Amino acid sequence: MSEMSYRRLGASGLLVSVVGLGCNNFGRKLDADQTRTVVDAAIDAGITLFDTADIYGTPHGASEEFLGAALKGRRDEVVLATKFGMNMEGLNGNDRGVRGSRSYIIRAVESSLRRLETDYLDLYQMHEPDPGTPIDETLAALDDLVRSGKVRYLGNSNFAGWQIADADWTARAAGHTPFISAQNQYSLLERDVETEVVPACEQYGLGLLPFFPLNSGLLSGKYRRGEKPAEGTRLAQDRYQRWIDGADWDTIEALTAFGASFDKTLLDVAIAGLASRPAVTSVIAGATTPDQVRQNVAAGSWELTTDQVAALDEIL
Repeated sequence: MSEMSYRRLGASGLLVSVVGLGCNNFGRKLDADQTRTVVDAAIDAGITLFDTADIYGTPHGASEEFLGAALKGRRDEVVLATKFGMNMEGLNGNDRGVRGSRSYIIRAVESSLRRLETDYLDLYQMHEPDPGTPIDETLAALDDLVRSGKVRYLGNSNFAGWQIADADWTARAAGHTPFISAQNQYSLLERDVETEVVPACEQYGLGLLPFFPLNSGLLSGKYRRGEKPAEGTRLAQDRYQRWIDGADWDTIEALTAFGASFDKTLLDVAIAGLASRPAVTSVIAGATTPDQVRQNVAAGSWELTTDQVAALDEIL
């Protein structure tokens, strides 16, 4: 079995696995039993970071419920991360579009704790910025959760670089608990965060947790230029044809050749290459089967050498 490695998340003492499990398929593509099977495989493979959100699942909250049930009896073995702040369509009360307020955060965290069947969260993340609430109110409310023991660490998601900087200054000036992580879309094909978010994370000591590391499957190795996607694959649906047509096939093929020269797959390159990027702590990868979990973990076990990173930079 591939050997998992662990890293400190940002400027904190929280250790997380280099490959994390994204739980957005729980309660949507996977039922409770299938969720447990994937969670079992992840724990067996050494994954400790389980990342969900209150909005994941159909209906909203189903992912947290299924994950909480699957973790019964071994809650303390994992780093449990969830998020708040997207539109729960009234499940956390009438928020009127303001989801960074003190009153909303208190309702949201209690709902997540109940669904996850736990009395604390290892990492509580603000899923997106709330322009309707001053960041100091949000940080003060989150700080209270940390002091009460309901939350251990704080993170943000989908923040811009300037918002990361503003939140860090605001927290430290007021003596509040700062964010230790940032979760943003990041892959070897989607690298916008390298302009401002990555430098902000490095400057302020936040660990970056990339989501969509396979760029919605384009870096999975399942697709080829000019070939119709295989039946049953995600991008086989007609509505995704524009993604296939508009993909950066030159880069995809160069990354595939790079991996092949080291007897590695494109999936290996996508996850290990991302894990080698500055500021990245753990790569959040979703999975719907135990095999996918094991493939993701095997990919994350490849530690690129300095020369390999330089070669990858040349391609990118």
